[in-house]
Amino acid sequence: MESSSPAHVLVVIHHTGVTAALLEAVRGRVEQGHAWFHVLAPDPTPPHWRAGSAEHRASVAAAERALDDDVDTLEAAARHPTDGSVSVRRDPMDAIEEALYDGDFDEIILSTRRADVLARMHMDLPRRVAHLGLPVTAVLAAPEPSRPPARTRRRLIAH
Repeated sequence: MESSSPAHVLVVIHHTGVTAALLEAVRGRVEQGHAWFHVLAPDPTPPHWRAGSAEHRASVAAAERALDDDVDTLEAAARHPTDGSVSVRRDPMDAIEEALYDGDFDEIILSTRRADVLARMHMDLPRRVAHLGLPVTAVLAAPEPSRPPARTRRRLIAH
């Protein structure tokens, strides 16, 4: 995709943060030709939190601080200035559609949870994003190491 103007790439981080696979995808995109990157994180707060509440503001502020670190890491991989934003939309599809409406992007790199987790949630986000008509690179987060189940102790109470 080498051209005179750089490609504008929307990098969506949905419940993953920066992973080794995402860094590899960004580096691979840079090898294809000059590109500008914008990192988007959907609003991380639970739906039952009222927008503007103290807990909502604190959560968004924490997400913005994490995003700053993510942008710095991806900027090093892209070898080009990179910016980012936390969306006001909680639904990742809504956040992506709004970003595409507001910006001029040529492709999307989507970092999300593993496919089996998405299937259980009835949310195949990579497939939904592909319907938007732009090239999509889906990066699935590696599974977290499983922990042994916590032992529960039951106290017997004599009556």
